[in-house]
Amino acid sequence: MAKLVFDIETLAQPLENFDEVQVEYLFREAGRIADPTASEAKRVEIENMMSLWPLTSRVICIAMVNAETSRGQVLFTAEDFDEDETKASGEVEFVPCVDEGELLTAFWDVAEHYDSVVTFNGRGFDVPFLYLRSAVLNVPITRKNWLGYRYQVEPHCDLAEQFTFYNVSGREGAARKFNLDFYCKVFGIESPKGQGVDGTCMADMVAAGRFREIAEYCLRDVRATTQLFHVWKERLAGIK
Repeated sequence: MAKLVFDIETLAQPLENFDEVQVEYLFREAGRIADPTASEAKRVEIENMMSLWPLTSRVICIAMVNAETSRGQVLFTAEDFDEDETKASGEVEFVPCVDEGELLTAFWDVAEHYDSVVTFNGRGFDVPFLYLRSAVLNVPITRKNWLGYRYQVEPHCDLAEQFTFYNVSGREGAARKFNLDFYCKVFGIESPKGQGVDGTCMADMVAAGRFREIAEYCLRDVRATTQLFHVWKERLAGIK
């Protein structure tokens, strides 16, 4: 059964995209804090969280590969680009897109050919994010079953749930959840964070026009997730 491993990168929309009522709603919690310093700190925290919410942010990159062949694509939005940004990396093609709608359309065109997906925390973030952004932009969704039943690995194998055995022991127990970087280092996989880039860098990188670097980082996440999937499949799959 063909499996698609993918990861997304997101970026908060500018506040001017929202009206006064929406802005007041977003920052209402900060406005209730009397102390100005604490209120501003809360406002900054909320602004940082906005990139994680599909109604206040957008998808700027999706990297995806076939779990078995490692062939794939990286779709990324770019205001402008040169030929170097479209060069392939091994068996992975880099595809610049004009906007988020074009990116999502291209993603769902590929997704239609896969029976199942592998992610790291995709059930809690990537998949619902893509569903909601696609709905907002009226982009047809070709795979509507990827949230799936939580306690099955088909059609969605979420490694963040598999390595915690579905959060069997909570935050403090033996199977507590770690981030992808931590799992990679423990299992001898090259960490996607090894080159000093992570999700918090996206706004600065977009502002600097470093679109291809964002795409490369997203691909490193997917390659690491693919290797972690094979570790799980060979050593842990089937444990109940």
